Amino acid sequence: MRVALAQTDCVLGDVDGNLDVAREQVAQAAAQGADLVVFPELSLHGYHLGALERDASLAADDPRLLGLSLHGPDGPDVLVGLHEHTSLRAYNTSAYYSGGALLHAHRKLYLPNYLAWEERKHVSPGQHLRAYDLPGDHGRAATLVCNDAWQPVLPWLAVQDGAEVIVVPTNSAASLDPEAMDTGLYWDTLLSYTARMLQCWVVFVNRVGNENGATFWGGSRVVDPRGTVVAQAPKWEPALVTVDIDVHEARRQRRVVPLVAEARLGLIDREVRRLIDEGGDS
Repeated sequence: MRVALAQTDCVLGDVDGNLDVAREQVAQAAAQGADLVVFPELSLHGYHLGALERDASLAADDPRLLGLSLHGPDGPDVLVGLHEHTSLRAYNTSAYYSGGALLHAHRKLYLPNYLAWEERKHVSPGQHLRAYDLPGDHGRAATLVCNDAWQPVLPWLAVQDGAEVIVVPTNSAASLDPEAMDTGLYWDTLLSYTARMLQCWVVFVNRVGNENGATFWGGSRVVDPRGTVVAQAPKWEPALVTVDIDVHEARRQRRVVPLVAEARLGLIDREVRRLIDEGGDS
């Protein structure tokens, strides 16, 4: 499976312009034989939604989005980030399109609401985590949007649902206080750990550019099930990086060293219910 990492910049609120960039990136990736093109979190809208003067959110089945995956008869699938509109709520969504159809939509589950980040003011948290089958014989994947991947239970749940690939669209900015938190170093450690301990591929796609005082650093990459970085984009500048991955290497690694095979889901269920009963977050 050939995956293209579309490390793009975007203009806050300029959906049409950002769609043009996405179409250009898909065309380039198609020319390189990509099966899947992955864009960053909120790549069609920009991150600081509270700075927009008007609502520019989209329905996940908007024809313009469906059309991103219609680049010729053998065009690639596309995973793109958007501010999703429904009849009642809005979400930070990364949606997977294949052959002009919506295959899967993941609504970000854990919304940062501290320091300069105010996502919970502008979108609602998603309520579900599901792995999904990739078209063809390309295995099974799950999407975790940025801060979702920082919650240890979510990648584990995705793998228990059969994911061999975890796709992580991200808007990660350079630290405002590097002594308190070096975000790049955190991601280096997290991505390698997730891939190695959960024996899965990790596809991390971060944006670049400046927006509302934040500087996004890029550094998109693919990490194999042994925790090794097999492809990486540069920092601070747009890039399109393609890499071939053998999705089923995750299965082989799990057979050799079965770290995730014995989940003990009944045990987990009992202990989580106990914590809820004792006053935990339900």
